[in-house]
Amino acid sequence: MIAEKEMTNAVETIGLNLWYGTFQALTDVNIQVKKGIITSLIGPSGCGKSTLLRSINRINERLGYVRVEGAIKVLDENIYARDVEPVQLRKQVGMVFQRPNPLPLSIRENILFGHKIHTPSSLKVSRSEANDIVEKALRQVLLWDKVKDRLKHRAISLSLEEQQKLCIARLLPVKPQVLLMDEPCSALDPKGTEAVEELIWDLRGQFTILIVTHNMAQARRASDECAFMLLGELIEHETTEEIFVTPRHRKTADYIEGRFG
Repeated sequence: MIAEKEMTNAVETIGLNLWYGTFQALTDVNIQVKKGIITSLIGPSGCGKSTLLRSINRINERLGYVRVEGAIKVLDENIYARDVEPVQLRKQVGMVFQRPNPLPLSIRENILFGHKIHTPSSLKVSRSEANDIVEKALRQVLLWDKVKDRLKHRAISLSLEEQQKLCIARLLPVKPQVLLMDEPCSALDPKGTEAVEELIWDLRGQFTILIVTHNMAQARRASDECAFMLLGELIEHETTEEIFVTPRHRKTADYIEGRFG
């Protein structure tokens, strides 16, 4: 099991290379994601952002034609070490996808689903304890007051914004250290986007958040640091302000200024 330690970086990749069959999607990626802040990944479609994100909790392994070289450390431990089980890794590293994907269950059962999977049967919680887990998670994502009287309703009855907040809340009872977010606002309208961005910022400090976005304005207003990727390579990683105001690389400036993408 991966344990939290005193450290500066929550995630680190070292010489990371990844192939889908014969296509190389990541090339010698070295990135250090600092603990407790929001880091955004930007770059044109197909540049490797989502591939990098999905490598950090080994989701890519579900595809039989993926090959990985190099190292990925989460909480200072190699996620490919023999004693690291993917299920335990994903307890520490939660994932939120582009489109909300609530389970075809009630709101309450969505929140408890992950907790039940990761809790030994010998430690089964009482109904009262389960109720507390549900309320705490929904309060953290600012949904409790909206849904407290309809916890038995199906989760798909919620708006897209509320569904995405629920998907984030579903991760919280298992107490992850890192949250990976793959364009979490892409399916939302401007109002929903603003609400989810505010939630993500509220979670800053409690979690290390790595977010993929195509929205330059979102990256600038909702992240502490920003990394620019192009053609599977990490071009630049600095504070968000530096990336957008004084980028060191011409390619970064060209992308931010809309010369390609």
